[in-house]
Amino acid sequence: MGYEYIVVDKEEGVGTIRLNRPEVLNALSRDLYREVNEAVLDMEADSGVKAVIFTGTGERAFSAGADIHEMARNSELETPPEPYPGSDLFSWNIASCRKPTIGALNGLCYGGGALMSSSFDIRVGCERTRFRFLAASYGRVNSTWTLPMQVGWPKAKELLFTGRVVEAEEALQIGLLNHLVSSDELMPKAVEIAQYIAANDERMVQGIKELMMDNVGAGWRGMHDNEVEARDTKLVATTVEEGFKEFLDRKGRR
Repeated sequence: MGYEYIVVDKEEGVGTIRLNRPEVLNALSRDLYREVNEAVLDMEADSGVKAVIFTGTGERAFSAGADIHEMARNSELETPPEPYPGSDLFSWNIASCRKPTIGALNGLCYGGGALMSSSFDIRVGCERTRFRFLAASYGRVNSTWTLPMQVGWPKAKELLFTGRVVEAEEALQIGLLNHLVSSDELMPKAVEIAQYIAANDERMVQGIKELMMDNVGAGWRGMHDNEVEARDTKLVATTVEEGFKEFLDRKGRR
């Protein structure tokens, strides 16, 4: 499948989606949104892909957010273009993708770029990474369902209410970044994490993600019972011989 605004790669169980509009700080145009959505659904359907990395082209930005110039042009049209089918599910399709998602955040994540980054399962940042959740300053709303899951309610409220800059060190401290590395180690670290994931039992990895999503809003006992039910039904354990083959081959059988 050919793309104009993103670069897609699949290698050794790891898929990569790279936002590729560096001349406008990878601003999220209608066509870029559409292409990312198509690529995510393609990765999800590809049995050879075990984890998906998202990053951006250039040294300044993962994404500066929505393409405001395009939005302004369209608002002046007598008949603005209709949203592409499924556009309202863009962030949900990323967040709920069965394959674990990793953000290799090569620069600023502002506005829609911050929302997108808060939809990933794991985020790796570098010295250029910074966030701004800007919707309230534009008279809009987003990230209310993603950001609290990453940083908790009190900090999410602060960041959503103020729209202030969150530098990389603070992002690491509050849990908005899982790892903070130098820019030259950004993609290697993201790939390392993805390869760890790809080496595991994909049925269990994807099942764990689904369980954690389904448990949102459940009581603690409900979370426990959901895990027990999953183990008894769709996530039945592998045999000892299969699951611990490497250990048994190395240590021998007694």
